[in-house]
Amino acid sequence: MKVVAADHQPAPAGRRSSRTYALLLAARDSEYVLKAYGGYFNVFVSAFGCGGESGEEEEAWDMFRAVDGELPAEEDLDGYDGFVISGSPYDAYADELWILRLCLLVQDLVAARKRVLGICFGHQVICRALGGRVGKARVGGWDIGIREVTMAATLPPCRFLHALRDLPAYAKITECHQDEVWEAPVGAEVLAWSDKTGVEMFCVGDHVLGIQGHPEYTADILLSLIDRLSSTQSITESFAEGVKRQLEATGPDREFWLKLCRSFLKTEELA
Repeated sequence: MKVVAADHQPAPAGRRSSRTYALLLAARDSEYVLKAYGGYFNVFVSAFGCGGESGEEEEAWDMFRAVDGELPAEEDLDGYDGFVISGSPYDAYADELWILRLCLLVQDLVAARKRVLGICFGHQVICRALGGRVGKARVGGWDIGIREVTMAATLPPCRFLHALRDLPAYAKITECHQDEVWEAPVGAEVLAWSDKTGVEMFCVGDHVLGIQGHPEYTADILLSLIDRLSSTQSITESFAEGVKRQLEATGPDREFWLKLCRSFLKTEELA
């Protein structure tokens, strides 16, 4: 199944959309996100898309429900300029068929030098597909809330990083995970880490980027998720209340992370 962004209109005669992206959704829409946003597809397109903004090229977004076994056909891959793999309540190191098929797709996309952005589970599944190691967090279990990450002092010569000009030494991001990358793939560059997680962000050249946190999350989405995790006893009530207090006191550097993700998806790679 392919879902096209609701606000995308066909290009005028003689003109095609400049860029087309695919969201590989690894989670099912929550009741809250469906009611408030119409689904995670709209959340991601709102966060990472920029079609229609002044001076920007036209773009289109399609969605494939990877969690239900829906992936783009091999013959359609060349039609996409980039792919985004979402977060998920599932383990990236599990051997469920849809996860294994997703790993194989990642390998094909990377071999074809397609641009691939992974968020949380997506970050971990890219790592696994490329030969890295993923597992349960080694320190402290769940990481939920706002986490300050440290950027590497020396960054690789990636055009999408240069396009941002001056990167901060630290940046706060929204987190919600209990798994993590243990070891980045061979050839990957670790771009950021935190006191909780050793690999908060990594890249492979200009065409692969993994981010452990959730740049796309708004505060209300995270609060809804905290309530669900507390109601199912996945986290304790005291833990949930502590995170809520933190969210009242601080927030993520969301605009920085959105700008980073957009720069990655839009910046052309040197030949």
